Amino acid sequence: MRRIALVHALVAMILLAGCGEKQQAALPPPLKMTAEATGHYCGMNVSEHPGPKGQIFAASLIEPVWFSSARDAIAFTMLPDEPKDIQAIYVSDMAKAASWDKPGADNWVEARKALFVIDSRVKGGMGGAEAVPFSDRGAAEKFAAEHGGRIVGFTEVPRDYVLGSNETSTVPDDKASAPGSTN
Repeated sequence: MRRIALVHALVAMILLAGCGEKQQAALPPPLKMTAEATGHYCGMNVSEHPGPKGQIFAASLIEPVWFSSARDAIAFTMLPDEPKDIQAIYVSDMAKAASWDKPGADNWVEARKALFVIDSRVKGGMGGAEAVPFSDRGAAEKFAAEHGGRIVGFTEVPRDYVLGSNETSTVPDDKASAPGSTN
């Protein structure tokens, strides 16, 4: 009887300990980009285009959603008709890329932890303005010094820059909506 009471007390302690902690699920790991990865918006093979790519995992989707540019991946998070149960957003880490034409198949950085160079002179894989992602501030600064632009975090990428025309942003930083905002 004493043994059963001890087991019950132990189970109760474990359950109570779990109530006070918010369980945080691990992010799904990024997949290596292959020839089968097809851009969500363009329907083309993502590896056939220069510049950074993206992949997004959502709980309601079986497979990741692929993007021919990092900018398109950010746009996905802003559009009202796209899933909102996003688990992970990965973009090519251009700090680790061999070159602009060869951004790499497995050098991903979680977009919400990346720095982005926007308003640069370099065009993305589909010929538009690009939000160029970096895991390293020094690499982002070097890119901006060589190609122009400014460095922002994920939530600071202006909505108008991502969803507007393929030109530079026209909305001041303090008035722009950012990824994940409801404006």
